[in-house]
Amino acid sequence: MPAQEIYPALFAAFAFFLGASIGSFLNVCIYRMPLGISVNQPRRSFCPHCKYQIPWYSNLPLATWIVQRGKCRNCGAPIAARYVLVELLTGLLFLAAWWRVMHSPFGNLSGAWVMVLPLFTFIALLVVATFIDFEHYIIPDEITLGGAVAGVLFSAAIPVLQDKIGDAAFGESFLPALTFLHDRTSHVWGLLMSLIGAGAGFGLLWLVSVLGKMAFGKKTLHWDEPRAFTWMLDGERAKLTIGTEDMWWDELFSTEKDWMVMDCARLELDGKAYENIELRSQYERLEVAGTTHDLNTVKGFSGSVRKVSFRRDAMGFGDVKFMACIGAFLGWKAILFTVMAASILGALIGGFTIIIGRREWSAKIPFGPYLSLGALLWLFAGPELITLWVNLSTGGVE
Repeated sequence: MPAQEIYPALFAAFAFFLGASIGSFLNVCIYRMPLGISVNQPRRSFCPHCKYQIPWYSNLPLATWIVQRGKCRNCGAPIAARYVLVELLTGLLFLAAWWRVMHSPFGNLSGAWVMVLPLFTFIALLVVATFIDFEHYIIPDEITLGGAVAGVLFSAAIPVLQDKIGDAAFGESFLPALTFLHDRTSHVWGLLMSLIGAGAGFGLLWLVSVLGKMAFGKKTLHWDEPRAFTWMLDGERAKLTIGTEDMWWDELFSTEKDWMVMDCARLELDGKAYENIELRSQYERLEVAGTTHDLNTVKGFSGSVRKVSFRRDAMGFGDVKFMACIGAFLGWKAILFTVMAASILGALIGGFTIIIGRREWSAKIPFGPYLSLGALLWLFAGPELITLWVNLSTGGVE
């Protein structure tokens, strides 16, 4: 086989195994960062059950989890499939990024590594943010703000990052008002476009958050005379009944961060009776008189209520900072696409869960993973999708 065919295949394989190895470290970040544990100390990975520090030969990406059948070698406790999933996903995304670079205007073996390094960094940030947000409903500042700084620095050092991958399909005409910025080899151009992207991402989602909170942030129901209410399980779902009105519990919360506050004249919960007390509830927990109750262990509660208030955030502020990170790497054009794609994906998944009677599933998915999917769509197919949409909407006229 000629060398010009062997080298690309070898480098592609290297990109995959590099991604799987990086994925092993990302698992460390996903587990430790939300708990405030240093990602450097202890240096070796450890079993979350018995704290056994895993030697290097038992910590090989992909292989170890499969060989050990998803169990700790020391204590035999199950190790979540998330570990091998993150390694496999990161490897595949690194491979896809390598393929994207090699098929871009910058695609040659000598130049590809210059472009692929920031993309590998960006993908790693997306993976960590997604899995931490899934489990803890937060995106740490080390990922969002640190990622935004990294995106700005990469764009200043490699100006074509803001052009060759994500923007190539748009051409010069997409930015007519800023023709003086078209010297796309300038480090100043790369720095400025990255800052514009970060600012656009932060500003757009901040505006959505503010407007969403104004429109949907608070809703109050009030009755002159207290109304009887009950909360009880109905199959796999829970139902809240106030007076004669039934409401499915999972449909009252758009996210698990939302709160519902009930001003109760009387409350009976867990064998105790309360008078004139406030009950604060989230999707899976209650707070009463300073005590937190896990709703997964509560069979029911009842009483009478004077007022019910819903307090909702359109999205967490971590999502706002996350968009600044995405914009710093991909530029302002990617921001519009990412937010739109994330919203469409969220609506489709939400609609699907309603159709199959599993509305609570979508309530457990924060917005960060949708933003990551939108950013990946832009990275790998965004300009092509935009071009396809434009051609379809104009009847194929270019």
